Amino acid sequence: MYFDFMRISKDSPLIEDVYKLRYKVYCDEWGFERPEDHSGRREVDKYDPFSSHFGAIRKDSGQLIGTIRVIGFSDQGFPIEEHSTFSVDLSYLDRAKVGEISRLAVSKEYRRRLADKIMLDGQEYTPDLERRFQEERRRTDHDIVLGLYSCIYQECLETGLTHLYAVMADGLQFLLRRAGVLFQRIGPTVEYHGKRTPYLLTVDETMDHMAGKNPELYKLFLARAAERVSDGASGRSLRG
Repeated sequence: MYFDFMRISKDSPLIEDVYKLRYKVYCDEWGFERPEDHSGRREVDKYDPFSSHFGAIRKDSGQLIGTIRVIGFSDQGFPIEEHSTFSVDLSYLDRAKVGEISRLAVSKEYRRRLADKIMLDGQEYTPDLERRFQEERRRTDHDIVLGLYSCIYQECLETGLTHLYAVMADGLQFLLRRAGVLFQRIGPTVEYHGKRTPYLLTVDETMDHMAGKNPELYKLFLARAAERVSDGASGRSLRG
């Protein structure tokens, strides 16, 4: 099965699919958000107007099956600053060139139960759990996540972002690190939608690391970043 990975503009009909998928995942399935806070079965918050949204789309049906966003700097600040504390000095960062990765959501039909445990529940990533995960996942859900991250890299190149915040379960960070996506821990783990840890990604450092760690993925990121395949109002399409 193949997917298109694309930036979804705010005037695209697909943006409603983004909000509805987030509601399904964050409210119905994981219980991270309260349904009564989101009318019309749409999960939307104050950061969405300042965000770039990306989607994984089934080529055969046009169905949105995954999404992620990058929040840009605004007077709203970043969610990480509300829910985490930093244990490292970040005063050197140019906030205009910083974004925050958030609202990763993949349709239940394309997730694996064990992947949920690793990426969401904060379960410790042991060698045995890794073996079981590798046997179970068949690459589908993990490839969707990496495809969405390739969109984020393209966005960084086009907008000049140099650093990216993220708050995530340690298991997801471990999987991304294994693939060559390098996050630095910048604060203690907190209870927020389960156990979550604040991280910082330096774009140039990550790409240099990925070139040696995972040359295949590195070449894929570069190739997708070089593509400019238009999908009308839906935004740029990166072929999976």
